[in-house]
Amino acid sequence: MAQTTSMEEFEALLQESFEMDTPEEGSVVKGKIIAIEAGQAIIDVGYKMEGRVELKEFANPGEAPEVSVGDEVEVYLRAAENARGEAVISREMARREEAWDRLEKAYADDQRVEGAIFGRVKGGFTVDLGGAVAFLPGSQVDVRPVRDAGPLMGLKQPFQILKMDRRRGNIVVSRRAILEESRAEQRAEVIGNLSEGQAVDGVVKNITEYGAFVDLGGVDGLLHVTDMAWRRVNHPSEILSIGETVKVQVIKINKETHRISLGMKQLQEDPWDLVGAKYPLESVHKGRVTNITDYGAFVELEPGVEGLVHVSEMSWTKKNVHPGKIVSTSQEVDVMVLEIDGAKRRVSLGLKQTMRNPWEVFAETHPEGTQVEGEVKNITEFGLFIGLDGDIDGMVHLSDLSWDERGEDAIQNYRKGDMVSAVVSEVDVEKERISLSIKALGGDKFADAVGGVKRGSIVTVEVTAIEDGGIEVEYEGMKSFIRRSDLSRDRADQRPERFSVSDKIDVRVTNIDSKTRRLGLSIKAREIAEEKEAVEQYGSSDSGASLGDILGAALKND
Repeated sequence: MAQTTSMEEFEALLQESFEMDTPEEGSVVKGKIIAIEAGQAIIDVGYKMEGRVELKEFANPGEAPEVSVGDEVEVYLRAAENARGEAVISREMARREEAWDRLEKAYADDQRVEGAIFGRVKGGFTVDLGGAVAFLPGSQVDVRPVRDAGPLMGLKQPFQILKMDRRRGNIVVSRRAILEESRAEQRAEVIGNLSEGQAVDGVVKNITEYGAFVDLGGVDGLLHVTDMAWRRVNHPSEILSIGETVKVQVIKINKETHRISLGMKQLQEDPWDLVGAKYPLESVHKGRVTNITDYGAFVELEPGVEGLVHVSEMSWTKKNVHPGKIVSTSQEVDVMVLEIDGAKRRVSLGLKQTMRNPWEVFAETHPEGTQVEGEVKNITEFGLFIGLDGDIDGMVHLSDLSWDERGEDAIQNYRKGDMVSAVVSEVDVEKERISLSIKALGGDKFADAVGGVKRGSIVTVEVTAIEDGGIEVEYEGMKSFIRRSDLSRDRADQRPERFSVSDKIDVRVTNIDSKTRRLGLSIKAREIAEEKEAVEQYGSSDSGASLGDILGAALKND
């Protein structure tokens, strides 16, 4: 009887076990830790199934596992039975499934999630989000590039999910989004307490080529290099250093972008308010060259007040040279105030005006007719340029090279570097020109020769050459040519061969040409003039005397 009852109970229990729903593989089930041995936890998941899980699966990254016998845990059932008859379970996969459910809900609700950075990978870091591993791109770690992420490792902090794909197991998170949101709230609060024109203290946080970022207590403002001082600042590091506390004025606040412009010089007295009184026009002052450009040099008259010496106002004589060849940076120079534009905060200065105009000095010390000596600096198609005192040049035009040679021929006698003498013929200070003459050194032979000669004068010349077209003669060293037609009144005597070299003959001056330096001479004109004079003296049209009688009387009288 008892045996019958026992069989019935066994069948009932067997039937009950068949009727019970066994857990589905690939699902999360609850279990109880019944033992811990060899670094593993043995977990009873019910349904007469037990499995083993490595203790490290119970630990968060960088932490020790905290489990003990009797703890109830959730595990992921990968398989109901393995070769040893044990259930194949995973705590890590259970945590992952639970984490994914939680993270998907947070992602849908745009909520922050908590996690800890535990590893570095290419392009960023890995983050444990309580069982699920996410990727944190390097650009999303902080609002500014992070050089050392060591202090952030293992630290639990909030993250924002940017993207997730459960099927691919891909989650991308951002720490920067949290910081920017927090920062924006903080900025809004700080900016709300600021007003334009307000003077505040700040700490220099960063220095760039164009300025410095100043922390005003949770919000940064830009202090541009042009607003640091009234004087020229080449680089912000000249007057600021990182970590330095400075007093600045809020120049402008952009409520939309939360950008704040700051200034330091605005808290100082503007030196331009007194420029007009301190630097009257044409006054001379000492200054320091601060910057050199292609078009001139900037000279600091005092901190905050700079003027430009344009290249055209730098030297009287150096016209086409770079300003850097005339002055150098940091050099002290004397300058003259030429113009002041207070509205544009500009001062025009002159360097050459502090020195005398060398052309004026030359005109005073070298009046016309003064003999000078200098080196041939340049030879051009229209003359020579001679170096003179005061680093200036004078020009000898082709027409002033020689009395006897054409200028084009005479210039061939000169070479660059030759030392020559000349006479000052003209000085034009306004046009900065000095005209010189080499041919005038020995005086004007032509002018000396014809000084007492007038048109119609009778002079005695010496024959120097016989030619077919006439004869060449010389008067006081000046050459002239008498054409065949002017050799005699009578055509029969207009023969050059009737004269010989060295013959002395009287001729009449018919023309004096100073430009060509030639005398117009004629024997024929002299004979006609003599005949006319004889007629007037010894006869008249009414006397009845013949021309032969008149001439005979004249000759007899002579």
